Amino acid sequence: MKDDQRQFLGLLGQPPARITAEQVAWVLQCQPTDVATLIGARLLKPLGDPSPNGTKYFATREFLAQLEDRNWLNRVTLTLQQYWLEKNERRAKPIFSSRQALTARGNKGVVSSEKQIATP
Repeated sequence: MKDDQRQFLGLLGQPPARITAEQVAWVLQCQPTDVATLIGARLLKPLGDPSPNGTKYFATREFLAQLEDRNWLNRVTLTLQQYWLEKNERRAKPIFSSRQALTARGNKGVVSSEKQIATP
């Protein structure tokens, strides 16, 4: 927010009517990318019908009211914890080990050190 915008809103004595996903993340002390997870879990509802990669705006008063609800904050926290737990588990597990990759290809063209090659 620019200084002149901040001064103008200060004169009005109220916050802006809508805030961005980045500003929501600042208040929730999370990453801006986490806001998409909260939208998917239906814990946040953006204004209008934004495209998936479009800028999301949220009603400031509605958002501030949700901040007063301890149960809502608990669900936000648990949702983000679960998301990152699952993401880190997926990242930690390799999709294929080298042995599985060879088995998946059927060992074609691979000579095992255990097999002896017959010479005529």
